[in-house]
Amino acid sequence: RYADALATLGTLEGVPGGDVERWVSAKFEYVITCQIYGKLKKSKKGEERWKAACIDELRHNYRANLRVAYVDESNKEFASVLLRVDGQTGADYQQYRVKLPGNPIIGEGKPENQNHAVIFARGEHMMTLDMNQDNYLGESYKMRNLLEAFQGNVRIVGFREHIFSESGGAVAAFAAGNELVFGTMVQRFMTWPLCVRFHYGHPDVWDKLWCMSNGGVSKASRTLHVSEDIFAGFNTVLRGGGIEYAEFIHCGKGRDMGFIAVNGFETKISAGNSLQCCS
Repeated sequence: RYADALATLGTLEGVPGGDVERWVSAKFEYVITCQIYGKLKKSKKGEERWKAACIDELRHNYRANLRVAYVDESNKEFASVLLRVDGQTGADYQQYRVKLPGNPIIGEGKPENQNHAVIFARGEHMMTLDMNQDNYLGESYKMRNLLEAFQGNVRIVGFREHIFSESGGAVAAFAAGNELVFGTMVQRFMTWPLCVRFHYGHPDVWDKLWCMSNGGVSKASRTLHVSEDIFAGFNTVLRGGGIEYAEFIHCGKGRDMGFIAVNGFETKISAGNSLQCCS
């Protein structure tokens, strides 16, 4: 949706029709960080190869702006790789390959997955999104306004989510209500009057140039940093950064709609909160 919004804005502001796509590509890039893509591609299991094929289909369907980053292991050597598809020929190729000193996945998985791929993100700002999130075209037009909040020492700007899966039944409505409380109401209350809102993880926008040289977007220690996002917020404040929360924009999100999945998520959150209180 961001690419569509940028294309519309560019057209309205007088960018020549033939240059719009090139202009959008210079402003926007979408990097999917799937650290196990290489293993899925080489797997002997048909189901795992099918997952890799689905990722390839996404890459080809959205070849203009979508890239896939993964950890490649070959002869006990590891490398961060960025895959892309040629916009003209449709051919696959590795845009970048960065040798690593070892396996980067040593903690909870998700934090290292984000931090190993952050080097491939272009531009001055970076939004972190989960795979169950999407946006609306009307909200995408507001992103340019959101970036205006990066003034002074502001390093993270957060905003609320809209749970569009709540109409999927009673369990889905329960999960959406839970997310509304934690992802919106609690975030508002921590922002004001408590003034202690740190970093919820998604869909927060980072000052990318700052975070790459100040500990990355996630904390990766196993067990200690179960909630890797808020520890990244602690890190930002301790290093002199500021965090803002905006209410004029939101991002769509789909939650689990099955009882077992929702119950598992609630159990994980409860255990994570208990661990943080103990630590």
